[in-house]
Amino acid sequence: MAFSFLNQEIAIDLGTANTVIYQNDQIVLDEPSIVAIDNNTGKCIAIGHKAKLMHERNNSGIRTVRPLRDGVIADFNAAEMMIRGFIKQVNNRRRPHLFNPNLKVVVGIPSGSTEVEIRAVRDSTEHAGGRDVYLIYEPMASALGLGLEVEKPVGNMVCDIGGGTTEIAVISLGGLVVQESIRTAGDVFTADIQQYMRQQHNIRVGETTAEKVKIAVGAVIPDIDGEEPEPIIVRGPNLMTAHPVEATVTHQEIAHCLDKSIAKIENSIMHVLENTPPELYSDIVENGIWLTGGGAQLRGLAKRFTDKVNIKFHVGEDPLHAVARGTCDALKNTDRYSFLMR
Repeated sequence: MAFSFLNQEIAIDLGTANTVIYQNDQIVLDEPSIVAIDNNTGKCIAIGHKAKLMHERNNSGIRTVRPLRDGVIADFNAAEMMIRGFIKQVNNRRRPHLFNPNLKVVVGIPSGSTEVEIRAVRDSTEHAGGRDVYLIYEPMASALGLGLEVEKPVGNMVCDIGGGTTEIAVISLGGLVVQESIRTAGDVFTADIQQYMRQQHNIRVGETTAEKVKIAVGAVIPDIDGEEPEPIIVRGPNLMTAHPVEATVTHQEIAHCLDKSIAKIENSIMHVLENTPPELYSDIVENGIWLTGGGAQLRGLAKRFTDKVNIKFHVGEDPLHAVARGTCDALKNTDRYSFLMR
């Protein structure tokens, strides 16, 4: 085709915490889903990593916005700025001086999205330059990203713990048989850690510090297999005196503080299994349940879930990018996959 160089295809995992863009089977962008906006002009100052550095450190002239909350677009303008900026970054790396008129995009969305939320994602992507926009539910995308055969008459179950939502679904014959989307996920875990630091250590910590604690010593059971993570030292102001104090936090403490939130995810998994048809249920018992998303990296999660549900849980390879890999696979097969929404 004479003008094929004008066509571009990208797959976007538009996450609450991170946005990942795949192109030509490789990650071309992986940045935090955050925008820094000038309060006076309303213009975008920075996106991604640069905006994340400003988060919780900005002055009154700048505000940082996370356009997605609980997996869906909460700030339409900021989301548009962010998607447009990320697409521009990808274009500039490939061909700095070429405007691209034909942009085909596949975007992952939570399975519990309402019609209004779905339209918000589609509209934001179109306004940011997408000419041909397809949407895919995140559990389906994560199953594709894991390499599961979603179109066969076999039951596969995935639990995708992202930043804003946890998506649990049973998949068979290219469709979601039973699904549940709950708003207990990475952001809630971070808030749990902030609250724990206030209550147990009398230290006020920000979102960024709580996130670091979660990554460094995040666990869901006190006795984890393998090497235990080194305790992390957290510094901050004392709630009563505002004097600087520090506390040493262990993975056992984090396992205790995340217990209630993890129990909510366990209950949702049980609820989905209760509503699963018997034939598919037996497939799931045989094949196990797959964990994906950033939350799947919490230490001891698969063991805790396996002990609770009595079905083997597997953590997928590179769980953080499973949804993005799945949207990339969907992008290559838009003509074949009937579960893609336009």
